[in-house]
Amino acid sequence: MLRAERSSYHYKARRRSQAALAKRIKEIAETRVRYGYRRVHVLLRREGWEINAKRVYRLYKELGLQLRNKVPKRRVKAKLRDDRRPPVRANETWAMDFVHDQLATGTKIRILTVVDAYSRFSPAIVPRFSFRAPDVIAVLDRVGREIGLPKTIRVDLGSEFISRDLDLWAYQRDVTLDFSRPGKPTDNAFIESLNGKFRAECLNTHWFMSLDDAVRKCEAWRRDYNEVRPHSAIGNKVPIELTDRSAAHGPP
Repeated sequence: MLRAERSSYHYKARRRSQAALAKRIKEIAETRVRYGYRRVHVLLRREGWEINAKRVYRLYKELGLQLRNKVPKRRVKAKLRDDRRPPVRANETWAMDFVHDQLATGTKIRILTVVDAYSRFSPAIVPRFSFRAPDVIAVLDRVGREIGLPKTIRVDLGSEFISRDLDLWAYQRDVTLDFSRPGKPTDNAFIESLNGKFRAECLNTHWFMSLDDAVRKCEAWRRDYNEVRPHSAIGNKVPIELTDRSAAHGPP
């Protein structure tokens, strides 16, 4: 009989591979993006998986599926978990934001700017004294009639963009609102780049005598930006060369 110290005995676990379970958890999370691990556990139990919630939580966490950066309620057309992928054609992804300026009289104005993330084409630059969600929707509807709508629009968490009205508009047109993380302007780098050029080349070089004057000068700059100004990011072409209205997501 071989004698050995009791402390030298070790239990060897016979745990089965978790690859199949992890794959199924990931599949559920990709189709039900607002489900936490508890709801995923319920679905797995319904499918016949004999597992407890603790194991689901461990794998859910290892896969990086924790629900972070929750967006406001009713975000039925918001991208919540998918990593952003670069667009591969025009009119696939737009970015949208506001720029602030003022008239020569000191009256403040807000300017809605929109840019295509693939072609760098700007479909709209619109100054107004104030903007509400219905005003943003009116601009998007007008542009949509002209060139069609994209699949995704990248926006920040401004009050006009998180409104119920815009969410309903996006839902009805099957457009996804892709929200930036708070304090992360690089999440919407394309519109930040456009806004920087717009401020340097238009806002900082013109006096706006009235709102109508601002509309004319902003529109003149937008046309020059789209049709004349070379862009190094697209091989020094002009954005209008890369537009493809036939590939629009929504009807023109």
